[in-house]
Amino acid sequence: MIRAIRGAVTVERNERSAVFESVRTLMEEIIRKNSLDIESMTDIIFTLTPDITCAFPAAAVREMGITDVPLLDMAAPDIDGALKLCIRVMVHIETELKNSELRHVYLGGAAALRPDLAAK
Repeated sequence: MIRAIRGAVTVERNERSAVFESVRTLMEEIIRKNSLDIESMTDIIFTLTPDITCAFPAAAVREMGITDVPLLDMAAPDIDGALKLCIRVMVHIETELKNSELRHVYLGGAAALRPDLAAK
């Protein structure tokens, strides 16, 4: 069955190295908390706020060695008052786990988006 793991992270600054470091940390935590292997991933979708213009999150994932999973980067809408410098992710996986057993990951300032999930 296909399930989705959500996550988000904020980036310290609009620089490639900061984006890559934040994405790497987020993905490593999602993989660790959910005991994932790459073969279980069906696709990974990223959104990034309009103030991130220096790098594609998918490029950071490819640099991690995840090269056989379809990846997509999309621009998040520019919403007044929205969290700045934020990258969100949805990782679709093939699993027998229930939705309630999945561990979503919200790091840095993004923990404020879903405090109910960030605390788990």
